[in-house]
Amino acid sequence: MVHTRPTLQTMADASETFEEFRKSFSYGDRSDLDFKFIKSLSDDEAAQFLAELLAHIGDAYDHARLADIIDHVIDWQARAYTPAPDAKRTWVYEDGPFTAPAKPLADSRVALLTSSGHFAHDDDPEPFGVVGMTQQEAEDRISEFLKVPPELSQVPVSSAPNELRVRHGGYDVTSAGLDHNVTFPLDVLHELQADGVIGELHSEAYSFMGAAAQMRLQKETAPEWAEMLRDAEVDVVLLVPV
Repeated sequence: MVHTRPTLQTMADASETFEEFRKSFSYGDRSDLDFKFIKSLSDDEAAQFLAELLAHIGDAYDHARLADIIDHVIDWQARAYTPAPDAKRTWVYEDGPFTAPAKPLADSRVALLTSSGHFAHDDDPEPFGVVGMTQQEAEDRISEFLKVPPELSQVPVSSAPNELRVRHGGYDVTSAGLDHNVTFPLDVLHELQADGVIGELHSEAYSFMGAAAQMRLQKETAPEWAEMLRDAEVDVVLLVPV
């Protein structure tokens, strides 16, 4: 077997710019969904974020301040997703429909609806006909999900935590897999029902993978789901966008 050493030319061909590097965290070669917000930063901002992150990591060696690292990432994530005052935004609504609850919350039937990608362990939606699709495959096929109608999964609210599954091509589901209440707060609603804060928890919770075409969701899918919930005599819906 002949081994060849990479030449300067092949190394140059394989190099990437810093812009390409930061964009690769969002559905790119690296596709690190925890840090995909770096794509929304400028090169200078991304460089500042990384330099400060390394400084926090260095401090953590000496002082074990992991919280400083977490706070730093969350702060920059918020900056990245906050549009500039003069920025052109694609999805901005001048107003939104609001209907005052017809009865007190303590007398209301409440349903949970999230875009977190949860489903019952025995009711996998099997997107694109794929049995047992992995999280990685969902991330790899994110562009395909954006082209098809979102599919709503019904999850019995009596489901135990080990009967829940989560898969989503648009965010890292590690935390949600460890504690489903991070994005699918079913236990929280059970507690609110037990405390009398809400009158009744609807027997089914609902979830879909939120990486979907916004116009189709707004014009077609959401009205159908709203009609379904109204037919079920649900008074209030807790929406959890992810």
